[in-house]
Amino acid sequence: MTDLKPRKMDFGFEDEDVPFLWNPDNPAWSSMSNAVSFLAIGFEKMIVKLILQAKPLITDPEVAAEAVAFMRQEGHHSTAHRQHVNALIRRYPGLQNTLDAVTGEFDLLTERTSINYRMAYTADLEATFTPVFKLMLDNEATLFRPGDDRVASLFIWHFVEEVEHRSSALIIYNSVVGNELYRMRMAASIFAHVMKAIRIACAGFNQHVPLSERKVDSMSMFARHRAKQKVLTAFAPYLTKGPMPRAFDGLPIGEQLTALSGAVRSQMPGHKPAHEKLPVLADEWFTRYDAGYDCTRWYTADSQKPEAEPVSAGAN
Repeated sequence: MTDLKPRKMDFGFEDEDVPFLWNPDNPAWSSMSNAVSFLAIGFEKMIVKLILQAKPLITDPEVAAEAVAFMRQEGHHSTAHRQHVNALIRRYPGLQNTLDAVTGEFDLLTERTSINYRMAYTADLEATFTPVFKLMLDNEATLFRPGDDRVASLFIWHFVEEVEHRSSALIIYNSVVGNELYRMRMAASIFAHVMKAIRIACAGFNQHVPLSERKVDSMSMFARHRAKQKVLTAFAPYLTKGPMPRAFDGLPIGEQLTALSGAVRSQMPGHKPAHEKLPVLADEWFTRYDAGYDCTRWYTADSQKPEAEPVSAGAN
C-alpha cells in the first residue's frame, strides 16, 4: 500500500491582499512562481480527471491505492493554488482571462488526447520535479525566506509533496501503458505544451499587472523573448516590457547545471525517481508537519504564537 499522505492546507489567502511581487528581493522569481500557480491549477485538474478515467485500467491493488493517494495530493495542490490565484485576480481582474486561457489548454488536452498520452505527459513532467525542486528548496534562503510567508509556505508544501510522490506518476504509467519508448518520444510535444501554458500566464502578467508592481518583463524566463527584447531595447525601447533578469541568476551555476542534467536524465527509459538525491528541507518539513507545526506559516508560525501570561506572585 502507498505511504503518501494527502494533506489539505489553508494558507489564508482570503485574509488579506496577496502581492504579485511576493518576494521583492527577486521579482523574476516572483513572476515565475506565480506562473507555476496558474499552471498547477490546469495541470493538476487534468491529473484528477485522468486518474478517474484510468482507474478501470489499473488492475494491481497497490498501484490503484498509489493512484488514489497521488490524485488526492494533486487535487489539494490545485485547490490551494486556485486560492492563491484568486487572490491575485482580486487585485488584477484581467488575470481571470489569463487563468481561463491556461486551464483551457489543459481542458483541450483532456478532450483531444488519449489516456496514454496524458499518462506520458504526467509521468514526464512529474519526473523532472525532484531535481528541479531540489534546486529551489536547497536555495530557500533566497527564493522563499525573504517573501510573503503564505506564498512561500504554499510553494514549499507543494514542492516537498512532489518529492514525496516522485515515483507515483511513473508507477501508474508503467502499470497502464508500460511503453518507455513512447514516453520518451512524446517528451518534445509535452514540454512544448508546458512552455506554451507558462508563456500564456507570463504574457497575461505583462498585460494585466503594471510594471511598477511586477518590476520585470514576466516573459524574461524565455531566452528567445530576451533576445527579441534586446533588439527592441536598441531600436524601440518604448516597446519593451521591463527589465529581464532570470529567476535563478543568483543561484550557484553548478547547482543549476545539476538540476538541468537531472531533468534531462528523468526522460530516459529506465529512470527511477526513487534513486534521486532529495532536498534536506523535505525531511525537515515532514518532521515538523508530523509534530504539529503550522506549516502554512513556515517562517513565522513560532513568532505568531501568543506569549504565555506571567504567573502572578499570589497565584496558588
